[in-house]
Amino acid sequence: MTAFQYPLDLDNIRSKKTTFETVKPFPFLVMDDFLHETLAETLASEMPDIDDKRLFVYDNPLEVKRALNDWNAYPPATYQFLQYLNSKPVIDTLSDMAGVQLYPDHGLHGGGWHIHGNGGKLNPHLDYSIHPKMKLQRKLNLIIYLAQDWQPEWGGHLGFWSHNATVNGPDELMQETAIKFNRAVLFDTTKNSWHGITKPVSAPEGNTRNSIAIYYLAEPAEDAPERSRALYAPTVDQQDDQEILDLIKKRVDLQKSSSVYRDTPK
Repeated sequence: MTAFQYPLDLDNIRSKKTTFETVKPFPFLVMDDFLHETLAETLASEMPDIDDKRLFVYDNPLEVKRALNDWNAYPPATYQFLQYLNSKPVIDTLSDMAGVQLYPDHGLHGGGWHIHGNGGKLNPHLDYSIHPKMKLQRKLNLIIYLAQDWQPEWGGHLGFWSHNATVNGPDELMQETAIKFNRAVLFDTTKNSWHGITKPVSAPEGNTRNSIAIYYLAEPAEDAPERSRALYAPTVDQQDDQEILDLIKKRVDLQKSSSVYRDTPK
């Protein structure tokens, strides 16, 4: 048995189902030492520099990051690992966790490599609901952090907010997870799952918040929103900025999402 043949302890993940189902504000798990150390280090070594020309650049008031979901661009270990995350043993385990049959997204829509450099940010948001091509509902996110020697004071924490039903927006910051090498976060995206980066990245030059993300899909629930793009909320300092509010409106069909997003996420 090698780290590359059996990267995950699937029985251990399955044993955490009760915890996953009962935590607030929505089902999630934080798992340290998620991969065999050798595999985690190999995957980290394959992450590109932030200035790599292959990376897609997101640079706007709602998100600042670099990303890549092109299978042909991934080095061998990353390619093989992502294939494994889409394999039947993993799908079966996570289907049991979610309580529904899951399906992989071999196109990695929105997934793959994510890199946040100095100033990197991600406003509180809800992920897309219905996959634009497969027409399945996004159900679970799995994010594995590969930033070696990351320090908490550099920010980039992952936040989970409760849901304010009155304005259909984020309310109280209930969970904040620091970035740590080989830490994984699994969460259900269908429970009004507001998440984002709680504080922009402020790291010394050469240090980036690196992760691999993969998403799992399910047959749409009866009440699944029709949203096919992420729906953002303003941060505290953006709540009265009309340009930001207009940008948010442009990103989604507000009639379908029934959202106004004018209250402040805490």
